[in-house]
Amino acid sequence: MDIVVRKNDLLRELQLFQGIVERKNTIPILANVLLDAKDGKVHFLATDLEVALRSQCNATITKPGSLTLPAKKLYEIVKSLPDTDIRIAEDKNGVKVAADRFDSRMQTLPKEDFPALPEGGITPTSALSGASLKEMVAKTQFAITGEDTRYFLNGAQFVLRGDSMSLVATDGHRLALVTVKREGGDASDTEIKAILPKKTLGELGRLLTEADTTVAYERGENHLFFDVGERKLISRMIDGQFPAYERVIPKGNDKHIEFERERLTAAVKRVALLSNERSRAVKFQIEAGKVDVMSSSPELGEAHETLPVDYSGPSLQICFNAQYVLDFLSVVSTDVVALELKDEVSQAVMTPVSAEGYEYTYVIMPMRV
Repeated sequence: MDIVVRKNDLLRELQLFQGIVERKNTIPILANVLLDAKDGKVHFLATDLEVALRSQCNATITKPGSLTLPAKKLYEIVKSLPDTDIRIAEDKNGVKVAADRFDSRMQTLPKEDFPALPEGGITPTSALSGASLKEMVAKTQFAITGEDTRYFLNGAQFVLRGDSMSLVATDGHRLALVTVKREGGDASDTEIKAILPKKTLGELGRLLTEADTTVAYERGENHLFFDVGERKLISRMIDGQFPAYERVIPKGNDKHIEFERERLTAAVKRVALLSNERSRAVKFQIEAGKVDVMSSSPELGEAHETLPVDYSGPSLQICFNAQYVLDFLSVVSTDVVALELKDEVSQAVMTPVSAEGYEYTYVIMPMRV
Protein backbone atom coordinates (compact mmCIF):
# COMPACT_ATOMS: atom_id res chain seq x y z
CA MET A 1 0.00 0.00 0.00
CA ASP A 2 1.23 3.49 -0.88
CA ILE A 3 -1.08 6.51 -0.48
CA VAL A 4 -1.01 10.27 0.00
CA VAL A 5 -3.79 11.95 1.99
CA ARG A 6 -4.43 15.50 3.26
CA LYS A 7 -3.62 15.93 6.95
CA ASN A 8 -7.00 17.47 7.86
CA ASP A 9 -8.96 14.74 6.06
CA LEU A 10 -6.99 12.01 7.82
CA LEU A 11 -7.12 13.72 11.22
CA ARG A 12 -10.90 14.24 11.07
CA GLU A 13 -11.50 10.51 10.56
CA LEU A 14 -8.87 9.26 13.02
CA GLN A 15 -10.31 11.49 15.74
CA LEU A 16 -13.62 9.60 15.56
CA PHE A 17 -11.90 6.29 16.34
CA GLN A 18 -10.21 7.39 19.56
CA GLY A 19 -13.18 6.56 21.77
CA ILE A 20 -13.63 3.14 20.18
CA VAL A 21 -10.15 1.63 20.34
CA GLU A 22 -9.08 0.46 23.79
CA ARG A 23 -5.48 1.04 24.87
CA LYS A 24 -5.49 -1.76 27.43
CA ASN A 25 -6.92 -4.57 25.39
CA THR A 26 -6.02 -8.21 25.81
CA ILE A 27 -6.30 -8.62 22.01
CA PRO A 28 -3.49 -6.47 20.50
CA ILE A 29 -5.14 -6.04 17.06
CA LEU A 30 -8.07 -4.17 18.66
CA ALA A 31 -5.72 -1.25 19.41
CA ASN A 32 -5.22 -0.86 15.65
CA VAL A 33 -7.24 0.75 12.88
CA LEU A 34 -7.56 -1.11 9.58
CA LEU A 35 -6.77 1.01 6.51
CA ASP A 36 -7.92 -0.21 3.10
CA ALA A 37 -6.97 1.90 0.06
CA LYS A 38 -8.82 1.48 -3.25
CA ASP A 39 -10.71 3.50 -5.88
CA GLY A 40 -9.43 6.90 -4.78
CA LYS A 41 -10.43 6.48 -1.15
CA VAL A 42 -8.91 5.11 2.04
CA HIS A 43 -11.42 3.21 4.18
CA PHE A 44 -10.98 2.95 7.95
CA LEU A 45 -12.34 0.40 10.42
CA ALA A 46 -11.87 0.02 14.18
CA THR A 47 -13.69 -2.01 16.82
CA ASP A 48 -13.62 -3.14 20.45
CA LEU A 49 -15.96 -6.06 19.53
CA GLU A 50 -18.91 -4.17 21.07
CA VAL A 51 -18.88 -1.04 18.90
CA ALA A 52 -17.27 -0.57 15.49
CA LEU A 53 -16.94 2.36 13.11
CA ARG A 54 -16.35 2.40 9.36
CA SER A 55 -15.41 5.65 7.62
CA GLN A 56 -13.47 6.91 4.61
CA CYS A 57 -11.74 9.90 3.06
CA ASN A 58 -10.22 10.82 -0.32
CA ALA A 59 -6.64 9.79 -1.06
CA THR A 60 -4.18 9.66 -3.94
CA ILE A 61 -3.42 5.97 -4.29
CA THR A 62 -0.16 4.89 -5.92
CA LYS A 63 -0.51 1.30 -4.77
CA PRO A 64 -3.80 -0.04 -3.35
CA GLY A 65 -3.78 -2.40 -0.39
CA SER A 66 -4.66 -2.72 3.28
CA LEU A 67 -2.77 -2.69 6.57
CA THR A 68 -3.28 -1.98 10.28
CA LEU A 69 -1.66 0.72 12.44
CA PRO A 70 -1.94 1.63 16.15
CA ALA A 71 -4.94 4.01 16.19
CA LYS A 72 -3.86 6.21 19.12
CA LYS A 73 -0.24 6.64 18.03
CA LEU A 74 -1.14 7.29 14.39
CA TYR A 75 -3.63 9.96 15.52
CA GLU A 76 -1.02 11.63 17.77
CA ILE A 77 1.54 11.71 14.93
CA VAL A 78 -0.92 13.09 12.36
CA LYS A 79 -2.17 15.70 14.84
CA SER A 80 1.38 16.94 15.46
CA LEU A 81 2.21 17.39 11.76
CA PRO A 82 1.85 20.66 9.83
CA ASP A 83 -1.09 21.14 7.46
CA THR A 84 0.27 19.26 4.46
CA ASP A 85 0.07 15.96 2.56
CA ILE A 86 0.88 12.79 4.49
CA ARG A 87 2.30 9.69 2.84
CA ILE A 88 1.56 6.24 4.25
CA ALA A 89 3.54 3.48 2.54
CA GLU A 90 4.23 -0.14 3.38
CA ASP A 91 7.63 -1.82 3.01
CA LYS A 92 9.35 -4.88 4.45
CA ASN A 93 10.44 -3.00 7.61
CA GLY A 94 7.00 -1.72 8.61
CA VAL A 95 4.85 1.23 7.57
CA LYS A 96 6.33 4.58 6.65
CA VAL A 97 4.37 7.67 7.78
CA ALA A 98 5.97 10.81 6.37
CA ALA A 99 5.14 14.47 5.73
CA ASP A 100 7.16 17.58 4.95
CA ARG A 101 10.57 16.87 6.57
CA PHE A 102 9.21 14.35 9.05
CA ASP A 103 9.82 10.65 8.52
CA SER A 104 8.76 7.73 10.71
CA ARG A 105 8.31 3.99 10.55
CA MET A 106 5.57 2.29 12.53
CA GLN A 107 5.08 -1.34 13.42
CA THR A 108 2.06 -3.06 11.91
CA LEU A 109 0.05 -6.14 12.86
CA PRO A 110 -1.22 -8.63 10.27
CA LYS A 111 -4.46 -7.43 8.68
CA GLU A 112 -5.63 -11.06 8.71
CA ASP A 113 -5.87 -10.83 12.53
CA PHE A 114 -8.47 -8.07 12.30
CA PRO A 115 -11.92 -9.41 13.30
CA ALA A 116 -14.59 -9.80 10.62
CA LEU A 117 -17.61 -7.56 11.22
CA PRO A 118 -21.22 -7.74 10.02
CA GLU A 119 -21.99 -5.50 7.05
CA GLY A 120 -25.71 -4.85 7.49
CA GLY A 121 -28.02 -4.35 4.54
CA ILE A 122 -30.01 -7.52 5.27
CA THR A 123 -33.08 -6.06 7.00
CA PRO A 124 -35.00 -2.89 5.97
CA THR A 125 -33.64 0.48 7.15
CA SER A 126 -35.55 3.34 8.77
CA ALA A 127 -34.77 7.03 8.18
CA LEU A 128 -34.25 8.94 11.46
CA SER A 129 -33.69 12.64 12.07
CA GLY A 130 -30.05 13.10 13.13
CA ALA A 131 -30.88 16.28 15.08
CA SER A 132 -33.62 14.49 17.04
CA LEU A 133 -31.37 11.50 17.72
CA LYS A 134 -28.57 13.75 19.00
CA GLU A 135 -31.04 15.51 21.32
CA MET A 136 -32.31 12.17 22.64
CA VAL A 137 -28.81 10.83 23.33
CA ALA A 138 -27.78 13.99 25.23
CA LYS A 139 -30.91 13.86 27.40
CA THR A 140 -30.62 10.21 28.46
CA GLN A 141 -27.06 8.90 28.40
CA PHE A 142 -26.10 10.35 31.80
CA ALA A 143 -28.81 8.22 33.46
CA ILE A 144 -27.24 4.94 32.32
CA THR A 145 -25.50 3.05 35.09
CA GLY A 146 -21.80 2.34 34.72
CA GLU A 147 -21.18 -0.96 36.44
CA ASP A 148 -24.51 -2.54 37.29
CA THR A 149 -24.48 -6.33 37.40
CA ARG A 150 -27.88 -6.13 35.70
CA TYR A 151 -26.21 -5.77 32.32
CA PHE A 152 -29.43 -4.65 30.59
CA LEU A 153 -29.18 -1.39 32.59
CA ASN A 154 -25.74 -0.67 31.07
CA GLY A 155 -27.49 0.75 28.03
CA ALA A 156 -30.56 2.70 26.93
CA GLN A 157 -33.64 1.23 25.28
CA PHE A 158 -34.44 2.61 21.85
CA VAL A 159 -38.07 2.19 20.77
CA LEU A 160 -38.91 2.93 17.14
CA ARG A 161 -42.54 3.37 16.14
CA GLY A 162 -44.08 4.51 12.88
CA ASP A 163 -44.90 8.02 14.12
CA SER A 164 -42.41 8.49 16.99
CA MET A 165 -39.21 7.24 18.60
CA SER A 166 -38.19 7.03 22.25
CA LEU A 167 -34.97 6.57 24.18
CA VAL A 168 -35.06 5.62 27.86
CA ALA A 169 -32.30 5.04 30.41
CA THR A 170 -32.32 4.24 34.12
CA ASP A 171 -29.84 3.35 36.84
CA GLY A 172 -32.48 2.36 39.38
CA HIS A 173 -32.37 5.76 41.15
CA ARG A 174 -33.57 7.94 38.26
CA LEU A 175 -35.04 7.49 34.81
CA ALA A 176 -34.77 9.71 31.71
CA LEU A 177 -37.26 9.28 28.87
CA VAL A 178 -37.38 11.28 25.63
CA THR A 179 -39.97 10.84 22.89
CA VAL A 180 -39.77 12.62 19.54
CA LYS A 181 -42.35 12.64 16.75
CA ARG A 182 -41.40 11.24 13.33
CA GLU A 183 -42.69 12.92 10.18
CA GLY A 184 -44.93 11.01 7.83
CA GLY A 185 -44.94 7.83 9.91
CA ASP A 186 -47.80 5.47 10.57
CA ALA A 187 -48.85 5.01 14.20
CA SER A 188 -49.99 1.46 13.47
CA ASP A 189 -46.46 0.26 12.59
CA THR A 190 -44.99 -2.36 14.93
CA GLU A 191 -42.63 -1.17 17.68
CA ILE A 192 -38.98 -2.14 17.16
CA LYS A 193 -37.04 -2.24 20.44
CA ALA A 194 -33.30 -2.56 21.06
CA ILE A 195 -30.98 -1.88 24.01
CA LEU A 196 -27.99 0.24 22.94
CA PRO A 197 -24.77 0.06 25.00
CA LYS A 198 -23.66 3.27 26.74
CA LYS A 199 -20.53 3.45 24.58
CA THR A 200 -22.60 3.22 21.39
CA LEU A 201 -24.68 6.23 22.47
CA GLY A 202 -21.54 8.26 23.16
CA GLU A 203 -20.07 7.45 19.73
CA LEU A 204 -23.39 8.13 18.01
CA GLY A 205 -23.60 11.54 19.71
CA ARG A 206 -20.10 12.34 18.41
CA LEU A 207 -21.03 11.42 14.82
CA LEU A 208 -24.18 13.56 14.79
CA THR A 209 -22.51 16.94 14.39
CA GLU A 210 -24.40 18.26 11.36
CA ALA A 211 -27.91 19.50 12.14
CA ASP A 212 -29.64 18.29 8.97
CA THR A 213 -28.23 14.73 8.93
CA THR A 214 -30.57 11.86 8.16
CA VAL A 215 -29.54 8.59 9.77
CA ALA A 216 -30.31 5.21 8.16
CA TYR A 217 -31.04 2.79 11.03
CA GLU A 218 -31.07 -0.98 10.69
CA ARG A 219 -31.73 -3.57 13.39
CA GLY A 220 -30.10 -6.88 12.53
CA GLU A 221 -30.26 -10.13 14.45
CA ASN A 222 -27.55 -9.24 16.99
CA HIS A 223 -26.27 -5.89 15.73
CA LEU A 224 -27.54 -2.37 15.10
CA PHE A 225 -26.34 -0.24 12.18
CA PHE A 226 -26.39 3.56 11.97
CA ASP A 227 -25.37 5.13 8.64
CA VAL A 228 -24.43 8.77 9.21
CA GLY A 229 -23.26 10.28 5.92
CA GLU A 230 -20.34 8.15 4.71
CA ARG A 231 -19.75 6.67 8.15
CA LYS A 232 -21.33 3.53 9.58
CA LEU A 233 -21.56 2.80 13.30
CA ILE A 234 -22.05 -0.88 14.11
CA SER A 235 -23.10 -1.88 17.61
CA ARG A 236 -23.76 -5.14 19.32
CA MET A 237 -27.19 -5.18 20.96
CA ILE A 238 -27.47 -5.81 24.69
CA ASP A 239 -29.42 -9.03 25.03
CA GLY A 240 -31.89 -8.71 27.87
CA GLN A 241 -35.28 -7.49 28.99
CA PHE A 242 -35.33 -3.77 29.75
CA PRO A 243 -37.48 -2.86 32.81
CA ALA A 244 -41.12 -1.90 32.19
CA TYR A 245 -40.30 1.79 32.49
CA GLU A 246 -43.90 2.97 31.94
CA ARG A 247 -44.79 1.62 35.39
CA VAL A 248 -42.07 3.70 37.06
CA ILE A 249 -43.50 7.04 35.86
CA PRO A 250 -45.90 8.21 38.60
CA LYS A 251 -49.39 9.27 37.56
CA GLY A 252 -50.70 10.76 40.82
CA ASN A 253 -48.22 13.59 41.52
CA ASP A 254 -50.62 16.43 42.41
CA LYS A 255 -48.17 19.13 43.57
CA HIS A 256 -46.71 21.22 40.74
CA ILE A 257 -43.93 23.80 41.22
CA GLU A 258 -42.23 25.76 38.45
CA PHE A 259 -38.69 27.15 38.72
CA GLU A 260 -36.53 29.43 36.62
CA ARG A 261 -34.00 26.88 35.39
CA GLU A 262 -30.90 29.05 35.77
CA ARG A 263 -31.82 30.18 39.31
CA LEU A 264 -32.52 26.63 40.44
CA THR A 265 -29.26 25.39 38.88
CA ALA A 266 -27.22 28.09 40.62
CA ALA A 267 -28.93 27.50 43.99
CA VAL A 268 -28.42 23.70 43.91
CA LYS A 269 -24.78 24.11 42.87
CA ARG A 270 -24.06 26.56 45.70
CA VAL A 271 -25.92 24.69 48.41
CA ALA A 272 -24.42 21.33 47.35
CA LEU A 273 -20.93 22.66 48.14
CA LEU A 274 -21.67 22.00 51.83
CA SER A 275 -23.59 18.76 51.35
CA ASN A 276 -22.35 15.38 52.51
CA GLU A 277 -19.64 14.49 50.00
CA ARG A 278 -20.78 10.88 49.75
CA SER A 279 -24.56 11.29 49.50
CA ARG A 280 -24.60 14.76 47.81
CA ALA A 281 -28.01 15.23 49.48
CA VAL A 282 -29.91 18.52 49.20
CA LYS A 283 -33.33 19.13 50.80
CA PHE A 284 -36.16 21.03 49.20
CA GLN A 285 -38.31 22.61 51.94
CA ILE A 286 -41.47 23.55 50.06
CA GLU A 287 -43.80 26.19 51.55
CA ALA A 288 -46.47 28.48 50.16
CA GLY A 289 -44.69 30.98 47.88
CA LYS A 290 -41.14 29.68 48.37
CA VAL A 291 -38.76 26.72 48.26
CA ASP A 292 -35.72 26.57 50.55
CA VAL A 293 -32.88 24.51 49.08
CA MET A 294 -30.78 23.27 52.02
CA SER A 295 -27.80 21.07 52.81
CA SER A 296 -25.82 20.13 55.89
CA SER A 297 -22.99 17.83 56.87
CA PRO A 298 -21.28 17.38 60.27
CA GLU A 299 -17.80 17.83 58.75
CA LEU A 300 -18.49 20.85 56.51
CA GLY A 301 -21.40 22.87 57.89
CA GLU A 302 -24.69 23.90 56.31
CA ALA A 303 -26.15 26.13 53.59
CA HIS A 304 -29.52 27.20 52.29
CA GLU A 305 -30.96 29.42 49.59
CA THR A 306 -34.55 30.61 49.17
CA LEU A 307 -36.27 30.59 45.79
CA PRO A 308 -39.61 32.39 45.38
CA VAL A 309 -42.17 30.20 43.58
CA ASP A 310 -45.84 30.29 42.69
CA TYR A 311 -47.11 27.54 45.03
CA SER A 312 -49.98 27.51 47.49
CA GLY A 313 -50.22 23.83 48.47
CA PRO A 314 -49.29 22.11 51.74
CA SER A 315 -45.76 22.26 53.20
CA LEU A 316 -43.48 19.40 52.21
CA GLN A 317 -39.83 18.43 52.59
CA ILE A 318 -38.11 16.16 50.07
CA CYS A 319 -34.46 15.26 49.61
CA PHE A 320 -32.59 14.57 46.34
CA ASN A 321 -29.07 13.74 45.18
CA ALA A 322 -27.84 17.15 43.97
CA GLN A 323 -25.96 15.65 41.03
CA TYR A 324 -29.11 13.93 39.74
CA VAL A 325 -30.96 17.27 39.76
CA LEU A 326 -28.05 19.08 38.06
CA ASP A 327 -27.73 16.39 35.37
CA PHE A 328 -31.30 17.10 34.29
CA LEU A 329 -30.94 20.90 34.50
CA SER A 330 -27.76 20.85 32.39
CA VAL A 331 -29.40 19.17 29.36
CA VAL A 332 -32.70 21.05 29.15
CA SER A 333 -32.82 24.34 27.27
CA THR A 334 -36.15 25.80 28.41
CA ASP A 335 -36.16 28.82 30.74
CA VAL A 336 -38.64 27.16 33.10
CA VAL A 337 -38.68 23.62 34.54
CA ALA A 338 -41.39 21.91 36.57
CA LEU A 339 -41.14 19.64 39.61
CA GLU A 340 -44.13 17.41 40.29
CA LEU A 341 -44.50 15.63 43.64
CA LYS A 342 -46.88 13.53 45.62
CA ASP A 343 -45.17 13.26 49.03
CA GLU A 344 -41.75 12.93 50.72
CA VAL A 345 -41.17 9.27 49.75
CA SER A 346 -42.64 8.83 46.25
CA GLN A 347 -40.86 9.39 42.94
CA ALA A 348 -40.75 12.99 41.78
CA VAL A 349 -40.91 14.04 38.13
CA MET A 350 -38.98 16.90 36.52
CA THR A 351 -39.93 18.19 33.06
CA PRO A 352 -39.04 21.17 30.87
CA VAL A 353 -41.96 23.59 30.53
CA SER A 354 -43.09 24.24 26.93
CA ALA A 355 -40.34 22.12 25.36
CA GLU A 356 -40.31 22.26 21.59
CA GLY A 357 -40.49 19.14 19.46
CA TYR A 358 -40.00 16.49 22.12
CA GLU A 359 -41.46 15.11 25.33
CA TYR A 360 -38.93 14.79 28.16
CA THR A 361 -39.71 13.10 31.47
CA TYR A 362 -37.15 12.74 34.26
CA VAL A 363 -38.16 10.57 37.22
CA ILE A 364 -36.02 10.93 40.34
CA MET A 365 -36.19 8.89 43.54
CA PRO A 366 -36.09 10.90 46.78
CA MET A 367 -33.38 10.14 49.35
CA ARG A 368 -34.05 9.15 52.92
CA VAL A 369 -31.65 11.13 55.11
